[in-house]
Amino acid sequence: MRILHQVDSFTRTPFTGNPAGVVLDADGMTDADMLAVARELNKSETAFVLPPDGADHDVRVRFFTPTTEVPTCGHATVGAHFARAVEYGLPSGSLVQKTGGGLCQRVEIIRDGGGDRVRIGMHQGAADFGPELDGTQVDRLLRALGAKSGDLAEDGPVQIVSTGHSKVIVELRDRAAVDGLRPEPAALTALSREVGSNGWFVFTRATGEAELLTWARMFAPAIGIAEDPVTGNGHGPLGAYLVHHGIVPAPGGRLDFTGRQGVAMGRPGEVGVRVDVRSGSRRGGELLVSITGDATTAFRARLNA
Repeated sequence: MRILHQVDSFTRTPFTGNPAGVVLDADGMTDADMLAVARELNKSETAFVLPPDGADHDVRVRFFTPTTEVPTCGHATVGAHFARAVEYGLPSGSLVQKTGGGLCQRVEIIRDGGGDRVRIGMHQGAADFGPELDGTQVDRLLRALGAKSGDLAEDGPVQIVSTGHSKVIVELRDRAAVDGLRPEPAALTALSREVGSNGWFVFTRATGEAELLTWARMFAPAIGIAEDPVTGNGHGPLGAYLVHHGIVPAPGGRLDFTGRQGVAMGRPGEVGVRVDVRSGSRRGGELLVSITGDATTAFRARLNA
């Protein structure tokens, strides 16, 4: 008997944050089975936990949207390891997960008091900086998002950045501009195919709240996600982008901040982000990124698959 969990990631309040499906005992399920479950659940991602197939990792996790498999996923990683920690009574500690894309990532289980108060940390891949969108592409993007040209901030480029699953990072001038977006999915999908990245991570630093550095939304209609509530694999590249371009200082080679997302969807959540500069100058050093988040179980049910 397989158990299906819905875990709400980056929150401690059920039915907020980002919901992920989690199947802990997915051994024996085919690709078609996994896709069928993900499509039925209709969450942005569902995680399927499998035994290791090598000595370099402790567990495998595959991630499916309702339409396709993706190489890695932040909030579903948080959800999967929260569900494992609660279901199996795991103590604080670290392990290595291997994703469907072959990436090995260190995951931290952090017990925070008694009961089910567990935080999950995820070490993402080293930051990789892709192309910057040109002026014509930026103009098309703003129209596709439902934004005006004056909404765009001028501190950094619109650029593809990846720490395992690429996003296009876009900074707008304030919260009103971010919250007011009304994207056109077909236009964003066409741009995704053109630039080679499926996620559009739009943020502002004008949060109006001292404890928050960023306020964001994320759209990925090209892979069946009209809007994602709270995106771990968006906040990681965002942190790397802010340090790489010198937009936010990283004193002593480290930047720590909290980002909020999901308010526009009625599912607010917060992601802790840490960026470490391994060596060299701000632009020359390798940027290592990790995220942390709370989670809570929304429901647990038997899966007839």
